[in-house]
Amino acid sequence: MTSTQWIALSLATDPPRHKSLVMTICGDAIAPHGGAFWLGSMIELLAPFGVNDRLVRTSVFRLVQEGWLTASREGRRSRYALAPTALPRFERANRRIYAAPGQDWVGRWTFVLATNGSIDSDLRALVRKELEWEGFAMLASGVMAHPAPDRDLLRDILARTGAEGRVFVCQADEVPDAGSRPLPELVGDCWNLDAVVLGYRGFIETFAPLPALLARGDVSPAHAFAIRTLLIHAYRRVQLHDPMLPLPLLPDPWPGADAYALARTIYQLSHERAEEHVLAMLRVEDAATLEADAAFRGRFGGLAPATLSRP
Repeated sequence: MTSTQWIALSLATDPPRHKSLVMTICGDAIAPHGGAFWLGSMIELLAPFGVNDRLVRTSVFRLVQEGWLTASREGRRSRYALAPTALPRFERANRRIYAAPGQDWVGRWTFVLATNGSIDSDLRALVRKELEWEGFAMLASGVMAHPAPDRDLLRDILARTGAEGRVFVCQADEVPDAGSRPLPELVGDCWNLDAVVLGYRGFIETFAPLPALLARGDVSPAHAFAIRTLLIHAYRRVQLHDPMLPLPLLPDPWPGADAYALARTIYQLSHERAEEHVLAMLRVEDAATLEADAAFRGRFGGLAPATLSRP
C-alpha cells in the first residue's frame, strides 16, 4: 500500500465531517502560524480531502456563528482568525492531544460538591454536563469527582457556567485503616471504559501501517499534510471519550498509551513535510505568514528534525 492509497481508503471508510475537519486544521495547522487564514488558503488546504469550496465556506461560516472564528474582509477577500474567546479552548485541547498520558498520581481525588440549594437545577445540570465532558463522573446527586483534573480547566468551567463561588471544590485521599474500599475502585464503579478501549484499538489498527509507509521517504508535502491532519482528527475524536484518568488507575496494558506512542511516531515522521504544504498554502494569500511557533516544536514531547529523504 502507498500513502496515496491509504489516504483514499481512510477517506472512503471513515470520511470526516467537514466542519470538524476545519476545526482540526485550525488547531493543528493554523494556530502555530499566528491563528489566522484567508479563505482561499483554507480552500486549498481542504482540497486533498475532497472538500469543495462551497463546503469550506459553509463550514467556516458556521464556525464564525458559533464563536470559534472571527471574520474580516479586504476587498473581495475574507480573512478569518481564531476568536480570542476560543483561544483558551484551543490551547486546552492542544495540551490534551499532544501531551503524554498521565504517569504520576499522588492518590488524591478532586470533588465538586453542589449542595442542596446552592445552585438551581438548570445550573446543576449545566455544570454536570460540562464536567462530564471533561472526564468527571457523578458519584451521587450533586457530587462530581475526578482523580487528576486540569485545575485551570475546572476553574474555567465554573466561571463560564456561573457556578464560581457557588459550589465546593476539595481534594480527598484515602483514610488508612478505616475499613473502607480502596479509592481506586471508584474507577470501575463510575467510568465505563469499554468504548474508550475499543476506540483506541480501532485507532491503532487504522494507523499502524503509516510509520512504515512514511519511512520510505516518498510522501509529498500535500500527502504528509493529509496524513497528519487525519491522524490528529481521529486521535482527537477518540480522546474526547477518554476521561484521561492517571495510568496507575487504568487497566494494564492501557491501549491509550500505545495509541499515543503511535500518534507521536507518525507526527514525528510527517510534520516537516506537512509544514511545507501548510506554509505554501498560507503564503499564497499572505507572504508574511510566520514559521510555526515554539509551542509547535514541543508537541508530543518535542519534535526532532525528521530524517526522511525527499521524493
